[in-house]
Amino acid sequence: MVRRILYALLSLAPIVILLHYVADLDPTMEFVLAATALIPLAWLIGEATEHAAEHTGPGIGGFLNATFGNAPELIIALIAVHEGLTEVVRGSLTGSVIGNLLLVLGFSLLAGGRGHTDRESSFLSFGLIAVATLLFLIVAVPGWDGDPDRSSLAHLTIPVSIALLVLYVGATWYSLRRHRRQHDSTGEESLGWSFRFALLVLGVATVATALVAEVLVGSLEVFAEKAGLSDFFVAAVIVAIVGNAAEHGGAVLVAHRGKIQLAAEIALSSAAQVAVFLIPAVALLSLLIEPLAFSFRQVEIVMLATSLLITVAVLFDGRTSRLRGGILVASYIGVAIVFYQAGERF
Repeated sequence: MVRRILYALLSLAPIVILLHYVADLDPTMEFVLAATALIPLAWLIGEATEHAAEHTGPGIGGFLNATFGNAPELIIALIAVHEGLTEVVRGSLTGSVIGNLLLVLGFSLLAGGRGHTDRESSFLSFGLIAVATLLFLIVAVPGWDGDPDRSSLAHLTIPVSIALLVLYVGATWYSLRRHRRQHDSTGEESLGWSFRFALLVLGVATVATALVAEVLVGSLEVFAEKAGLSDFFVAAVIVAIVGNAAEHGGAVLVAHRGKIQLAAEIALSSAAQVAVFLIPAVALLSLLIEPLAFSFRQVEIVMLATSLLITVAVLFDGRTSRLRGGILVASYIGVAIVFYQAGERF
């Protein structure tokens, strides 16, 4: 019954996109409709990822979900760069890493309960995020004084971005080879969708998610103004959650079905991919639009490092439980409160 409802709700995506261009809807109504349309799309991405993982194993399955799920965030970020909303871009990207570490993973553990994670894969993701956080400081620290968008910082961002992308390529090559060997050794056969069809569904669902997310972000400023929220909070919390809709829904549904290792791979792979791929990719692509500097605020760096330490502590022994999931979700609420109090940069 639930699956039929979700399949029926998939029709909301083209309706929302069509109404956005042909009708003059109230921005608040657009926000509600777009947010609702993202729910079945997130489910579809999770469904396709699970079928793809039957052919590749949980490691590569998590990588696929992270890749397709982060595509909307890339599009949202570039649109915001084009509109000159640099604080929104930076806030949404760091908020995305934190959201995956605490919120997505936390809800996955709440849904999946007791289980185990792949410790080697988990700590590879933790290491990538830690290195990225340290490299961000190269540009962020000088940006705490003076204009955070000055050209010298944008130029300094370029070599840092290239270093992160090189790190991402190397880590991805190692991780995919490792997971491929593990899956080959199991000899499991897939009884679900074909791998090609699962990838096709992932691609179509990702494009639809990006278009719907664009509509939602376009109505966020009016929504935030009516709610009395700062642009930074909207970016770091609301936009980040919206951009991660695919990972939220996909990881939680997969965990609920007992595949906690795949769910953890989705959340952690996505967090690491945002840190070492998406953020530098946005910075380099922004050179074609408006140079973007890694001038992250102090509160962003502190909360990013704190979230990483909390997640490492929770998953250090490779075991999962609902209590640990609750700790992660509670931690995210604390981070959101800090972001709310931080307000705008002065």
